Amino acid sequence: MSAALADAVETAGRVVGVDRIGEYQVLTLRAPEIARRTIPGQFVMIESGCLLRRPFSVFRAAADTVAVAFDVIGGGTRWLATRALGDELALAGPLGTGFSIDAEGPTVAVGGGYGAAPLFMLAERVRSGGLAVHAILGAARAARVFGHDDAGAVFDSVEITTDDGSLGTKGLVTDVLADVVSRTGARRVVACGPMPMLEAVSTRCREQGLVCEVAVEEFMACGIGVCWTCVVPVASNGEAHYLRSCTEGPVFDGSTVGWG
Repeated sequence: MSAALADAVETAGRVVGVDRIGEYQVLTLRAPEIARRTIPGQFVMIESGCLLRRPFSVFRAAADTVAVAFDVIGGGTRWLATRALGDELALAGPLGTGFSIDAEGPTVAVGGGYGAAPLFMLAERVRSGGLAVHAILGAARAARVFGHDDAGAVFDSVEITTDDGSLGTKGLVTDVLADVVSRTGARRVVACGPMPMLEAVSTRCREQGLVCEVAVEEFMACGIGVCWTCVVPVASNGEAHYLRSCTEGPVFDGSTVGWG
């Protein structure tokens, strides 16, 4: 068994919270064995009313609950969006690798859309150790900037960008990245969101000599490394190797990912 699967648990989680954040759904499930094992950046596989379960990054992990955030974009997420309090869902987790909790200085956390969800838990864990975490949250429009109403209480500072200028700065997260890094004295960047955004953030970090961790978004059919549908080219010792996002990832060193 890989290290990424060693702490994974198969369980039935009871729905104890059904909420919305902007245009996104948030489900909270009672799953104490998963909650206490979860590292920010890891994910769970949840039944979805279809043949295959769906992977979701963990938004929050409390004493006995885990919460996930998602957009309704297909049959599986439409089915999940109709779940009610008291329903039971089969789920497995925590799966994959998480973000580094230990840091040598301030961190900038960059999130695109609901991809920002795991960065909230990361900020809580890192800040509990006395280190600062500053956020850049971006999306197409205001309603799709995840958690912007609550972000000020979670991060040391928050910069928001929207494509249409309906909230914060008009533009992309990378348009403000250099300024935020300079202002905060950040030593590393962590990012989660659409793959084009992750590529752009990784490129900017490489140019500035910053450590960059990214949680990639790849389709995962099984979540446990069996099907090899989620592979990502990652460089090691000068050679590219295809690694599975669900076991060796989803968090990778952004400078090693073959984005092309």
